[in-house]
Amino acid sequence: MNSFRPATLLLALIAAATLVACGKAKVDEEKTAELIQPVARVELAATAPAEAAATGGAPKSGEQVVAQVCGACHSTGAAGAPKIGDKAAWAPRIAQGLSTLVASVTNGKNAMPARGGNPALSDEELKAAVDYLVKQAK
Repeated sequence: MNSFRPATLLLALIAAATLVACGKAKVDEEKTAELIQPVARVELAATAPAEAAATGGAPKSGEQVVAQVCGACHSTGAAGAPKIGDKAAWAPRIAQGLSTLVASVTNGKNAMPARGGNPALSDEELKAAVDYLVKQAK
C-alpha cells in the first residue's frame, strides 16, 4: 500500500526547483540594464515667466500685480479679503505696519495663499502690490 508523505513531496519539489535553477543561463546584466531604461526623462530648467518676458524682464508694478493676481479676491471681498479702497477694512491692517503686511502676503494668511497664490512673484513685486493696496485705502 502506498502512503502519501508530504515531506517526500516537498523534498522532491525542492530538488526539482534546484535543478531547474542551476540549469538556467546567467543573467546578462548589460541586456537587463538596456531593457529597464526609462522611456522618457523629465528635465526641469529655470525659465522666465511669460509675463516677465513680455515686459522685457522688468518687474511688474504694484498695480499690475493687484490687477493680475490680488484683484481676484480683493476686488470682490472673496474669502474675507478686504476690498480695494475700503478704508475701514484696511485701517487695522495698515496700523500693523508695512513689514507685517508684506510678511502676510509672502507667507500667506487665513484664506490668502503664500505669495498671493503666484510663487513666480518676486519680493519686490509683492511689496509693490502691498504699497499699491495701502495707497488705495488712504
